[in-house]
Amino acid sequence: MKVAMGQFAVSREWQENAAVCLDLMARAEAGGADLLVLPEAVLASDIADPDLVLKAAQPLDGPFLTQLLAKSQGSALTTIMSIHVPTEGGKALNVLVALRNGEIIAAYEKLHLYDAFAMQESQRVNPGHVIPPLIEVAGMKVGLMTCYDVRFPELARRLALDGAEVLVLPAAWVKGPLKEMHWELLTTARALENTCYMVAVGECGPRNIGNSLTIDPLGVAIAKAPESAALVFADLDPQRIAYARSVLPVLENRRFARPELKTE
Repeated sequence: MKVAMGQFAVSREWQENAAVCLDLMARAEAGGADLLVLPEAVLASDIADPDLVLKAAQPLDGPFLTQLLAKSQGSALTTIMSIHVPTEGGKALNVLVALRNGEIIAAYEKLHLYDAFAMQESQRVNPGHVIPPLIEVAGMKVGLMTCYDVRFPELARRLALDGAEVLVLPAAWVKGPLKEMHWELLTTARALENTCYMVAVGECGPRNIGNSLTIDPLGVAIAKAPESAALVFADLDPQRIAYARSVLPVLENRRFARPELKTE
């Protein structure tokens, strides 16, 4: 599988962000990618206006995704990102969507909300309640995660036990003391401990670190992006997964049961 990591700074205007996404889709397809991963929350962003995620939220059949779905029509490229979708109580859902050939082939509502490091995502966003599905891209099984999810090893392990060979992680990783180290450490750990590829794509710009990266099943970073806008490609090899799982059979050797969601 050939993946593309499309990293950019999200602006206030959804029309501008849609244009960037459309351009990245065209460039990824021209580069022969099977999978394009974009950042988290690509509809709109403004450090000075945290309520913008609510004011800019759109339904899945809104104008933002309608444009992207039209662009994807007739294409085998799978594009993954997250957007905010209005929901009850005047809040939103942070929904990861996978688009291909004019359809939304998967949607996942973010389970773990970023109530940490003096931020409170749950003030504006409701959590999901369903473990994300796997999708198939270029013959490989892909598990879906969103940003803060990476700090919870249970989700990555559950996806690996469900059959995931690749984990994707759209993110908006906020800058701060040790945060770049956390990003590399956590994404590498989730790949290595599950012998999966990890494709983690972060928003760049004044608040977030960028630094998108692809990690192989033995913890080797095979592609990295800088702190600025970029489109970076990487090749994922099923034989590398098979080798990793033969020499490091952690999924077989584990003594714990498959993780399940807590009942509310």
